[in-house]
Amino acid sequence: MDFGPRVFSGTSNPKLTEEIVQYLGIEPGKVEIKRFSDGEIWIKYRENIRGRDVFIVQPTNPPADNLLELLIMIDAAKRASAKRVTAVIPYFGYSRQDRKDQPRVSLAAKLVANMITHAGADKVISMDLHAPQIQGFFDIPFDHLYSSPIFLRVFEDKKDNLVVVSPDVGGIKVARSFAKRLELGLVVIDKRRPSQNVAEVMNIIGDVKGKNVLLVDDIIDTAGTFVNAIKALKENGAEKIYGAVTHAVLSGAAYERIENSEVSKLYVTDTIPLRKDYAGSKIIAKSSANILAESILRSNRHQSVSSLFENNKE
Repeated sequence: MDFGPRVFSGTSNPKLTEEIVQYLGIEPGKVEIKRFSDGEIWIKYRENIRGRDVFIVQPTNPPADNLLELLIMIDAAKRASAKRVTAVIPYFGYSRQDRKDQPRVSLAAKLVANMITHAGADKVISMDLHAPQIQGFFDIPFDHLYSSPIFLRVFEDKKDNLVVVSPDVGGIKVARSFAKRLELGLVVIDKRRPSQNVAEVMNIIGDVKGKNVLLVDDIIDTAGTFVNAIKALKENGAEKIYGAVTHAVLSGAAYERIENSEVSKLYVTDTIPLRKDYAGSKIIAKSSANILAESILRSNRHQSVSSLFENNKE
């Protein structure tokens, strides 16, 4: 019997799954996903997965159906007697609600972790969590991958006169890692957030005058914060500005804001697919398939994945 991994795709990002199985040199798992006329999700595995090592690839970006679909796929795999079920969640939705920092709010990241565990997942693989402590919300193994090797390859030949910028204090660790590996200086933007999706730049800590800038972050949603940071950097004398952001949520008027901004290029990964009708030139998606595929392969073989955690070293 073949004990290799069986990789199945939800409907959130099938192209990414195709690239993963192509890297692994295997056929994609056969699964049927339907919806009743009222939107209710129905799932059936179209192959025998009894005793198999099953990996379900499904980012949980909006709409919420993507999360529900993942839960039902996990449940169906467990009921089909899969030996082990791993939820491969390139983008972990609801990760921004990771702490109870004001009264009467939900700890939604913990709720999602509970749902994934209770659905029957034996392990989770994800990339660039908004808050690394979310791993502690799970009582099952969690492999946390980083996108830094993808972006470092892009900027190796753009290092001349470049400085790395963290968009806020919370992103300093990631920005410092980029700066160290590229042997560049580090600048931090001091901002405050009066409400969700709204941020105001207060100060820029460091010198960007006459320099090219690499602005790094884990999520770009409305792009309001991103564009405000670009304006502030330009006002302080920055030359070319590049962005490297893992998860391109890009809701509302985000695409238009980016295209109309002074950013030279915004590099993102394909953990979330870009809008199908996007015809602009500033947003460039880089594949995360190789890193995810390597993690799947090593997990299946019970090998260490620590070499994929390069961004965690300072």
